[in-house]
Amino acid sequence: MVSTGSTTEEAIVAVWRNESVRLLAGLARMTHDLDLAEDLAQDALVAALEQWPREGIPRNPGAWLMSIAKRRAIDGFRRDETLRRKVALLGHELEEEEMPDLAAAVDHIEDDVLRLMFLSCHPTLAPDSRTVLTLRLVGGLTTAEIARAYFAKESAVGQRISRAKRTLAEVGASFELPVGEERAARMREVMQTIYLVFNEGYAATSGPSWTRPELCLEGMRLARMLAALAPGDPEAQALQGLLEIQGSRLAARADASGKSVLLEDQDRTRWDQLLLRRGLAAVGRATALASSGTPGGSYLVQAMIAACHGRARRAEDTDWAEIARLYDLLASGAPGAVIDVNRAVAHGRAFGPEAGLAILASLPEGALAGSHLPHGVRGDLLHRAGRHREAAKAFDTAASLTGNAGERELLEMRAAACRSHQGSSDG
Repeated sequence: MVSTGSTTEEAIVAVWRNESVRLLAGLARMTHDLDLAEDLAQDALVAALEQWPREGIPRNPGAWLMSIAKRRAIDGFRRDETLRRKVALLGHELEEEEMPDLAAAVDHIEDDVLRLMFLSCHPTLAPDSRTVLTLRLVGGLTTAEIARAYFAKESAVGQRISRAKRTLAEVGASFELPVGEERAARMREVMQTIYLVFNEGYAATSGPSWTRPELCLEGMRLARMLAALAPGDPEAQALQGLLEIQGSRLAARADASGKSVLLEDQDRTRWDQLLLRRGLAAVGRATALASSGTPGGSYLVQAMIAACHGRARRAEDTDWAEIARLYDLLASGAPGAVIDVNRAVAHGRAFGPEAGLAILASLPEGALAGSHLPHGVRGDLLHRAGRHREAAKAFDTAASLTGNAGERELLEMRAAACRSHQGSSDG
């Protein structure tokens, strides 16, 4: 043990947060039972809270926690005759009383974490269930923390997590890593879930604040973890780059009074330069992998778009023509209304507002019905075209449709600004 005098509960919990995902991943692999793995991990935490304040935090806390969890597993299996067969499955490894090193005792710990990611993002689960289960199992967030992040009742989040785990058990979801085409398809599910976690933090769908930084931080952490686990996958590297470049802007997305600030109006000296450099480096790795013959995809193109913004020291330095080209490329490979709305923004900046309005006009009837996005973009393009009365109406419509209070306030302010120009500019 490392003698620390009086080890505080906060210090123990901090260590636990660092070790809990690997611990849970290893236990889930060995027991093939998520609920049991979580119970064993919690038992290890309780033991730590009892012993570490007296004895200090051990030199290898992960190994200590795994050793305690394994002993509890053996005791539980021995008490329950119906689970005795699991002792044989765990084998000699579980019988060891001491574990000198976690990495040596649990082979391929990175595979354990990746296995847990693939399990929590099983295609049988609905996207919202994948998200909360990933935050719980891989992110290590408590049910209460997830509920606070999504402005939901803790009981509702707990039920969603329980249903997700029950669904995995009912379909017999494998705890082994998928291979071949199945792995490639499931990797997409994992990346999509991480992307959704980050996006909910970057532009919250509801609530009083435009952003939820804690979800952005968790999304970036998960993306870095996935990139480290899949170093040869350009999409995994690109996802890390995309999220870190966007995450670098978080502090600049609101002013001193808390009001939302658009990208072009942001004080770029407030961007997190470490995150920005790390994100650009990840995009560079992704581009190099794609150039060497490993195909990239939509995350790489999105990351390249983010990099264009990240490299511009001033808003007026942005290479909008290149961004428009990249959005055209993205639309050709993964067409969709949301991408076309973003294409409209890029074309409107690069080639004039009428070019952007033409793209919006080409959207299928009913596309993004109920969404504020196309109305907000249309308002911006009309404003740039000097059509302020129409712009104000579009911003009003967008404000009425968004569920986010911070974004609604920004849209209402833009509508009011357009009305102040109506008298002299409308034609």
